Amino acid sequence: MTSVPTPIPSRTQFVLEGIKHRILTGQLTPGQALVETELAAQFGVSKTPVREALKTLAGTGLVVMSQYKGVTVRMVDADMAREVYDVRLLLEPEALRRSVRRGVPWDAASDALTRADAATDTAERSLANREFHRALYVPCGNPLLGRMLDEVRDQAALVSAVAWAADPSWEREAAEHREILRLALDGDADGAAAALYAHIASFVERAFPEARVETPAPQAHQAAQGPPAP
Repeated sequence: MTSVPTPIPSRTQFVLEGIKHRILTGQLTPGQALVETELAAQFGVSKTPVREALKTLAGTGLVVMSQYKGVTVRMVDADMAREVYDVRLLLEPEALRRSVRRGVPWDAASDALTRADAATDTAERSLANREFHRALYVPCGNPLLGRMLDEVRDQAALVSAVAWAADPSWEREAAEHREILRLALDGDADGAAAALYAHIASFVERAFPEARVETPAPQAHQAAQGPPAP
């Protein structure tokens, strides 16, 4: 019997997930060159699926394509962290507020927390954490808002991976996730949004103290903090 070759899209997805896993576990470090021929040999494929996978990763912001330097893993610095987390702070708490007010079920978020607790490496934990956050904002009732947040998920995961390598703080973040979910389950839309804002802001402030974010906190969070200083 003649074997049927694996379709190119499946090979591309295989390579895509493999490269992403290596980036998020630190096997491929920020600034490291990604050479098509080397990756093709490592994954046992031709250069075509590698090239397509790298294009996709460039679109999600995990790698950078340069005419002179070729393809490299994206560098993570305070400016990059600020850009990504500023978008999240602007959009994610409001999306969660809307999800809670719609009375959506939270099974997916709860399952993601369970997977994060059981994770055996950074990539698994990062993936589970991303799925937790996605489970908070996708049911918000505005598909465009969900897609906008989806666009920065991989970049946020890269920031987390770099930060965790220097300071493994996922236990603290897991506790914050459980509190956010508790508030959502209680139907406290403003409280959940405020807790999510504090969670996102405190992470980037700890990991990149020089990355000042200018996004104002949600109203409930502002009230908890008191009026602004004169």
